[in-house]
Amino acid sequence: MENAFADRITDVPRSFIREILKVTIDASIISFAGGLPNRLYFPVQGLQQASHDVFAEAGADALQYANTEGFPGLRQWIADRYRQKEGLDIPIEDILITTGSQQGLDLLGKTFLNEGDDLVIEEPGYLGAIQAFALYRPRFHPVPVAEGGMDIGALTRVMEERRPKLLYTVTNFQNPCGISYSDDNRRAVAELVRGTGCLIIQDDPYGDLRFTGSRRLSFKRLLPAQTVLLGSFSKTVAPSLRIGWLVAPPPIMDKLVIAKQAADLHTNALAQRILHRFLTDNDLDAHIATIIRAYGRQKEAMIAAIRDHFPAGVQCTDPEGGMFLWVTLPEGMSSMALFDAAIRKKVAFVPGTPFYVDRKDSNTLRLNFSCSDEPTIVEGIRRLGTSIKELS
Repeated sequence: MENAFADRITDVPRSFIREILKVTIDASIISFAGGLPNRLYFPVQGLQQASHDVFAEAGADALQYANTEGFPGLRQWIADRYRQKEGLDIPIEDILITTGSQQGLDLLGKTFLNEGDDLVIEEPGYLGAIQAFALYRPRFHPVPVAEGGMDIGALTRVMEERRPKLLYTVTNFQNPCGISYSDDNRRAVAELVRGTGCLIIQDDPYGDLRFTGSRRLSFKRLLPAQTVLLGSFSKTVAPSLRIGWLVAPPPIMDKLVIAKQAADLHTNALAQRILHRFLTDNDLDAHIATIIRAYGRQKEAMIAAIRDHFPAGVQCTDPEGGMFLWVTLPEGMSSMALFDAAIRKKVAFVPGTPFYVDRKDSNTLRLNFSCSDEPTIVEGIRRLGTSIKELS
């Protein structure tokens, strides 16, 4: 049976993080490994009421097949929010509801990538994007990112030497690093891409989770015809709804709709109606503010604990929002070896390895702060600090 599988599926390994999460099922382990929003802030009552109202008012219509593009009311709500928050005038015809923003990545890969096509991705980069695009067997061109954004020199070389079709970015509170691109960096990236055949994918699942600072420029404002936006309700409402969206110009949207029809016809129509009713009847910004206050406190607790318990020579990012921060260990120390040592002390994290296209062993690791309270964070970081010192 081994020879029956397509090369594109045998070439792509299982999600490294999902495999790690199997280890953390043990309730005694303090886990900084997941990428989950905190279940304490899911709006259970609001969604319950919205569900009741949808069934009471829409009845059987809510259970019928629906159009591929998505529930018009939900798409209009998204368009209105772009106008209010970012000053972007996006018609609902440019919005496609997807089964999570992860499906948006798959649809873009399916629509644009032939085997061997050039694709620019952040390094370290979002594992879900690496996995989604790898199925279409492109040539990855990793460009380093750090506080402030992409390495413009490295991106310049790629744009001069190759003809990438796609450039994938998480510009706000990036997964895994937590960094954000500055406005100047975004302008520089846009100028390098302008007039080429390359499309910028701006994935923004964490953009609303800002603790400090102000919103940055969208690539959609800088380069509207060459930008696709991805968004999600997973981090602000509930991930199990599996509702995200994609914004693209009409010529691109036409092809994406075909890919979507072939994939699943449409995203769960009942969930779309329930979500729209929830958004209509509740103040999403007030709900997000509660999440931000909690995550902000937890991030500060983690940063303070790192300063107190990690040895000199260990560095970490200090994100302005999101759910993750990135730790760099002293040169020569393996985060994979640290993972094994930390598990013995009942604390887990994600080594940096899966966030690199070549899956190289590295001295970096990702810590999630959204799902643990402050005392748990302090204890987990203390244990991790002890493990680092023992490996030094």
